[in-house]
Amino acid sequence: MMGVMSTPKVVGRQVYGSLYECDNEILKDREKLEEIAREAAKIGNMTLLDIKSWKIGEGVSVVAIVLESHITIHTWPEYSFATVDVYSCGAHTDPYKAFMYIVNELKAKRYTINEADRSSEF
Repeated sequence: MMGVMSTPKVVGRQVYGSLYECDNEILKDREKLEEIAREAAKIGNMTLLDIKSWKIGEGVSVVAIVLESHITIHTWPEYSFATVDVYSCGAHTDPYKAFMYIVNELKAKRYTINEADRSSEF
């Protein structure tokens, strides 16, 4: 019916963006980046299931699997650049808070932020 707001069956929100002029030392530090992803999951009220990371040249890729979906951080220290993706399902989660925590921890001087609604009413 038109005009009737229904609660989505699946609440999904994705917050993602590019981080510029970050701290190069942090961008190279695999253990520190894992710790940041772990804490971001807590801050976003997500349940961490597993975390993996890979050193790729100077950079690092971190993938945190959360019960509600995922958090990824990919870094290019040579350009002081990183990309971050926080996707979570569940009204109890806050992917925006998790994303902003990562922005602050990587000491990004500027960043882009995008949000996508991944909810389903069916």
